[in-house]
Amino acid sequence: MSQTEVIHVKIRPSRGKHEARRMRAHGEIPAVLYGHGEATVSLTVPASEIEALLRHGGKVVQLQGEVNDSALVREVQWDSLGTELLHLDFTRVSSTETVETTVPIELRGDAPGTREGGILEHVMHTLEIRCPVASIPDRLLVNVNALGLGESITVGDLPLPTGAEAIPDPHELVVHCVAPVEAPEEEVVAAGAVEPEVIGRREGEAEEGEKEG
Repeated sequence: MSQTEVIHVKIRPSRGKHEARRMRAHGEIPAVLYGHGEATVSLTVPASEIEALLRHGGKVVQLQGEVNDSALVREVQWDSLGTELLHLDFTRVSSTETVETTVPIELRGDAPGTREGGILEHVMHTLEIRCPVASIPDRLLVNVNALGLGESITVGDLPLPTGAEAIPDPHELVVHCVAPVEAPEEEVVAAGAVEPEVIGRREGEAEEGEKEG
């Protein structure tokens, strides 16, 4: 279950790209809070608190300061290189409601199939779930200690919190252990397999070693 972290917020009086760049230069990230039929509020949040939240994989936060509310991290926007945090979207939630969100999937353990020559392929890295706010997990841990060669784990096999359900089809593949694909062998032409063409002697030429006389 996700731990509720406190994020200190201020109301953002002005908007625009120039103002957003100025805030980021001072260690603050622009954000918005919306939902529950209430007005959208523009905020600023400390970059250090958001970076810590994202490292922990947190989803549900308690906003404190000039706005006090429970919120879900709905969207995180990064720059084109994926290195600089640009903007955050929060949506208001209550502990009793059910929401749709995306959680990361992490593998744990050592698949026995890899010792048989197989390759472990992690196909699905995140999962969309419908879940009570109070039960949203930071991540889903998938144990592969029993995964043999030719075996797989699907969405329907994933451990979900009580009251949660996966949105994708339960038969969708999450991880499997497969035999390596061998490259087709190139046809090798054996040396000497094709006999060279013999050029015949011209009429009247003497046999090698014959004396002309």
